[in-house]
Amino acid sequence: MALLPPTSLVFSVRRHEPELVPPAKPTPRECKQLSDIDDQVGHRFQIRGLHIYRCNPSMQGKDPARVIREALAATLVFYYPIAGRLREGPNRKLMVDCTGEGVLFVEADADVTLEEFRDALYPPFSCYEELLYEVPGSNDLLNCPLMQIQVTRLKCGGFIFAHRFNHTVSDAVGLIQFMPAMGEIARGALAPSITPVWERHILNARDSPRITCVHDEYDTSTMASGTIIPTDNLVHRSFLFGPTQISTLSRFVPENLQCSTFDLLTACLWKCRTKALELGSNEDVRLICIVNARSKFSPPLPLGFYGNALGYPAALTTAGNICQNPLEYAIELVKQAKKKVTEEYMKSTADLLVIRGRPNVNTVGSFIVSDLTRARFKEVDFGWGKAEFGGPANGWELISYCIPFKNNEGEEGVVVPVCLPAPNMERFVKELDQILVKKNDIVPAGVETSNSNGTFK
Repeated sequence: MALLPPTSLVFSVRRHEPELVPPAKPTPRECKQLSDIDDQVGHRFQIRGLHIYRCNPSMQGKDPARVIREALAATLVFYYPIAGRLREGPNRKLMVDCTGEGVLFVEADADVTLEEFRDALYPPFSCYEELLYEVPGSNDLLNCPLMQIQVTRLKCGGFIFAHRFNHTVSDAVGLIQFMPAMGEIARGALAPSITPVWERHILNARDSPRITCVHDEYDTSTMASGTIIPTDNLVHRSFLFGPTQISTLSRFVPENLQCSTFDLLTACLWKCRTKALELGSNEDVRLICIVNARSKFSPPLPLGFYGNALGYPAALTTAGNICQNPLEYAIELVKQAKKKVTEEYMKSTADLLVIRGRPNVNTVGSFIVSDLTRARFKEVDFGWGKAEFGGPANGWELISYCIPFKNNEGEEGVVVPVCLPAPNMERFVKELDQILVKKNDIVPAGVETSNSNGTFK
C-alpha cells in the first residue's frame, strides 16, 4: 500500500506588514462572558485551517486581499466580539472584552501557481507556516487578537485564505457561520443572511451544579498510567477512503448492524491505531467523538448561535478488546458513545466543568475523531466560487479529522490525516493493508480510485 509522501513543494512568500482590521462601524463596548462549555481547558488553543481558490476570470481586476479585508471589516460589525480580546476573571472564567481593536490581517504574494500543488490539496500542508505567518506575541490566549487571516495571492490568479481562530470563542460550526457571512458581504450583501446570536448563558452550569451523566472523557482515575505517545519523530500522512474502500470495509459489518460511514471509518482507524501502538492487552484505551449538540436541545439552540456546542462522548475499553474482537465491536462502541450526547448530557458536562475547575479531556490512551464531512468549509465563496479545499491544515497526534474530498475525476471520498511516531505509522499502514486485504485498497489522497458510484451517508 502506497503512502502519501510529505509535500515537497517549496516556494517563497512576500508578506506585507501585519495590520489590525477593526469593524467598519462603531460597535458596542462591553464585556461578554463565554459559556462554561466554551472556556474549558480543551478549548484554550487556536484552530488553524485554510481555503484554496482557483483563478476566476469573472473576477479579473479584483484583488482578493482587498475584497476579503473590506468584507471582514463589514462582517465584524455584526460579529463584533471577534474584534475584541479575551480576559480572565475569578475562577479562571473567560470573557470577551469587546474593544473593537480588530482582527489581525496579513496580505501576501507567493511565487507559485495552484497547478504546482498538483493533486496535493489536502493535509498535511507542510507549507502552512508560509501561508499563515505567526506574528510574534499574537497567539497567546489572553489579550491577543481572537483571529488572524492571511490572504496569499498565487501567480496563477488563485489565492489561499489561511486563518487562525481562538477555539474558546467558537467551534467549527460557528466558524463556518462566520466565514460564509464574510463571503456574502464580499459578494455584495449588506448583512449576513443568518444573524449572529451570542446567548452563551444557555450552555452555562446550572445554579446548583450536579453531575448526572457518566463522563469517561474527563475521568482521570481509570487511566492515570497509560501510554503517552511521544511527540518527537512524528509522521503526518493522509489517507483517502473512496467508495471502493468504504465498500470493502462494509464487508465487516453484519447485515443487522446499521452504521454511518463515520462510524465505520472511526472504528477502523481506532482498531488499526491501537494495534500500531502495541499497547498491553489490559491497557485502557478511549475513543472520543466530537459531537455537535445544537440539535440535541429542546428547543434546539437558536439559529445563528456561534459558540461552542460540542460534546466529547467517550467509549472506554481495553486494547485487547479492540485488537482481538471483530470490527463490529468497535463500531458498536462508537455508536454508543455518540448516543450519549443529549441536552441533559450537555448540562451535566457544564456542571462538571465548573465543579472540577474546567478540566481538559483525559488524553492518556485517547484517540479523538472529528467528522467535518458536513462542515461546508469548501462552500465559503468570496466571489471566486467554492474552494478547491477547505479545512484543517493538519492532524495532531491525538486527533484525526474526516474531511470531504473529490479527486480530479469527480469521485468523492473522505480524507483522514493521521499523525503517529514513525515506527507506529509503519505498523498502522500494515494494519490498514491487512483489513483491506489487498494492496492499495486505501490510496494516498489525490490518487485515482475505482469508478464506483458508491455513496456516503
